[in-house]
Amino acid sequence: MERPAWAPQGIDISVPSVSRIYDYYLGGSHNFEVDREAARKAMEFVPGLPKVMQANRAFMRRAVRFAADEGVSQFLDIGSGIPTFGNVHEVAQAADPESRVVYVDHDPVAVAHSQAVLEGNDRARIVAADLRKPQEILDSPEVAELLDLDRPVALLLVSVLHFIEESDDPYSAVAHLRDALAPGSLLILCHASYETIPVPQEQAGGAVDLYNNIRNPLVMRTHEEIGGFFDGFDLVEPGLVTMPDWRPEAPVDQEDPFAFAGFAGVGRKA
Repeated sequence: MERPAWAPQGIDISVPSVSRIYDYYLGGSHNFEVDREAARKAMEFVPGLPKVMQANRAFMRRAVRFAADEGVSQFLDIGSGIPTFGNVHEVAQAADPESRVVYVDHDPVAVAHSQAVLEGNDRARIVAADLRKPQEILDSPEVAELLDLDRPVALLLVSVLHFIEESDDPYSAVAHLRDALAPGSLLILCHASYETIPVPQEQAGGAVDLYNNIRNPLVMRTHEEIGGFFDGFDLVEPGLVTMPDWRPEAPVDQEDPFAFAGFAGVGRKA
């Protein structure tokens, strides 16, 4: 298999990657045939997966604009993935050119591509780190350089927590980050759930099994379990809802039920 110029040396391009599969769903070009094959197999069970990803990107952009309207100009996006059009720094810096953004991902392709995209932008950085080790993120030079943790920060955990298994204690990781943030900080979060997928759970489970088989376990959580990540935060209106229903900017299109597959919310630290 030929290695494209944008693929960092040392990564195994024979193994699918969550961030490259996501890139494929969004119509990006930073994915390999092994990623496309895995994505197509997952779509045999849940055909609307690209629509799900589009809905969570749209939620992210609305939530970033909300944060900017609230006067928050610092963003920490963990599990940021491969940059696509309308990324956090573009939305935030369009609202306030002084906005500072630190991206975090552990996928080498996501990190390398982010470095290329952010070149020349002195208010945005990428950190190679993992949500499961929150102190390493907080101690990173990029966070120290760009973010003032004594002022409010918007922490984005968009479609990342469902890749953290219970054995890795995702609730503790979120609490660790929360405790490091100033009052007035925001938690922007969306998460997959069986409760909202418009196919039978057994069928959706086929897609979950596929992620498990590529060593990227996908953990579906209930509305109540997802709500637990907001401990120490006050949910802003309308609370924890399906993605298109979080502060829509236009009438909500009910046409594609897959857009509603997952819950999203924003919390404010008291």
